[in-house]
Amino acid sequence: MEQLKSVPKGTCRWRRRKEERPAEILCAALKMFTSKGFSSTKLDEVAREAGVSKGTLYLYFESKESLFKAVVTEFVLPQIANAEEQAEKNTGAIKDLLILLIEQWRKNVLETDLAGIAKMMIAEASNFPDLATFYLENVIKRTRYFVANLITIGIKRGEFVECDANYTARILLTPILFSAVWQHSLAPFDDRYDIEKYLNIHLDIFFRGILKESQE
Repeated sequence: MEQLKSVPKGTCRWRRRKEERPAEILCAALKMFTSKGFSSTKLDEVAREAGVSKGTLYLYFESKESLFKAVVTEFVLPQIANAEEQAEKNTGAIKDLLILLIEQWRKNVLETDLAGIAKMMIAEASNFPDLATFYLENVIKRTRYFVANLITIGIKRGEFVECDANYTARILLTPILFSAVWQHSLAPFDDRYDIEKYLNIHLDIFFRGILKESQE
């Protein structure tokens, strides 16, 4: 996965060229959605953060729902696509690939504003079923299917023990989702939380359980 360049931690640096306005609006929307939540974010606030008028915002996005979907499409889905592309080119062990992809996900998502989207969706999914379905289908299920497929390949190659690949994928991914939620909820009130250390311990325990003895 490539390092996010258009979504640094914090605010974006606005440019004034017309063709860059949609990207500025999306970056502002990401900041507002992850800091205030979907229901509390107002489009006039997004426009003000982006340095454009509300009318200009409506030239590109017809509603707050379409704006959120565009944020996910622009910033989250490319992360998944990059992982899928790396997997297609991979010639090494599946374990090493999974470790690499999760490390990239930590740097590019968990340690950026993107981590707040997962927390927002969990908190507000019941109030916005259309957005929940969109996020579930395009982010959660796509990622889960991708990881389950890699685990299946590992089983067929003799790297991993026989197991239910779908549930094993859930086990691998759940602590990553937890980290995203924690960063934007209780982390500021807890003792120092080292995401890298937490995930490394998780991966060590996970692979101790799934690797065949000859692969350890």
